[in-house]
Amino acid sequence: MEAEAALVRAAMPAARVGISGATAEGARAAVDDLVRQGVEALLSFGLAAGLDPDLRPGAVLVPRHVRLPDGRLLAAAPRLLAWLGDGRPDRVSTDLLHSDDIVATAGRKGALFRSTGCAGLDMESGFVAEGAERAGLPFAVLRVVCDPAGRSLPPAAVLALQPDGGIGLGGILLSVLRRPVQIPALIALGRDAAQARARAVQVLRDIA
Repeated sequence: MEAEAALVRAAMPAARVGISGATAEGARAAVDDLVRQGVEALLSFGLAAGLDPDLRPGAVLVPRHVRLPDGRLLAAAPRLLAWLGDGRPDRVSTDLLHSDDIVATAGRKGALFRSTGCAGLDMESGFVAEGAERAGLPFAVLRVVCDPAGRSLPPAAVLALQPDGGIGLGGILLSVLRRPVQIPALIALGRDAAQARARAVQVLRDIA
């Protein structure tokens, strides 16, 4: 998303950034463009859904593997893991699950945790890992938990994502007008997203 890309640009001005917009097409295109630019490594960065019920918003994920929907595990590069702080007590190294669709309910998150053991989930890291494998490049993942395992996303949050990496305020407002009961859940999600982004800024400053 654009908000996460802005964090990277501020902390690492020389880094080349691609925005997926939380879509498969956007993620593939962003990875391919970075490879064409001649980058030496790929990093999947941003927020993630928690699958491990023990993880709270702001938990930092530095997974050693990305698990694809077909069950394959793609390994992150050891030297990049070390750079990101793998092994520190404030890092979670359990594998990350890639999903091709939004996992919005607590029930589905719980089922995925039980079946995969992955600590978190996102919709981009699988494409980064596969793109790195095709290009012969090292990759790693740095994600911060935003919505915890026990929370189901309100409908407006699912509608908010736009392919350009921005937030669709019109869709959010329309959804809230139709179902105002979701307002408290949206406020909680916004609070946790702000906490996760603040933690992401701290981590980027540590490694920059």
